[in-house]
Amino acid sequence: QVQLAESGGGLVQAGGSLKLSCAASGRTLSTYGMGWFRQAPGKEREFVAAINWTGFSTYYADSVKGRFTISRDNAKNTVYLQMNSLKPEDAAVYYCAARILGGGRVITSYEYDYWGQGTQVTVSS
Repeated sequence: QVQLAESGGGLVQAGGSLKLSCAASGRTLSTYGMGWFRQAPGKEREFVAAINWTGFSTYYADSVKGRFTISRDNAKNTVYLQMNSLKPEDAAVYYCAARILGGGRVITSYEYDYWGQGTQVTVSS
């Protein structure tokens, strides 16, 4: 069993930045593929970014590419999402997800095995 906890969300003005963290408790994430997803009210959960188990390979949704960066620190059992140049349409609850198989280019939510509770990101204009 893997337990994930997101943090770092909050209110930011358009054009600003936030850094989200996803920490695992009780289990190591060192061999897991990881992803970030988001869900706005009334909308389906959508893929944001993914990273393989070593952190060598990353993949991004077109909507965030060039603005967001996913990274991981396996020694700290933590995955990060640096979000720059935030737009109002980025506002959502952001979820961290883990996949037992360590590949990085996995963009569908049903392929992930564990999920955090989410952290709210609000972007004002």
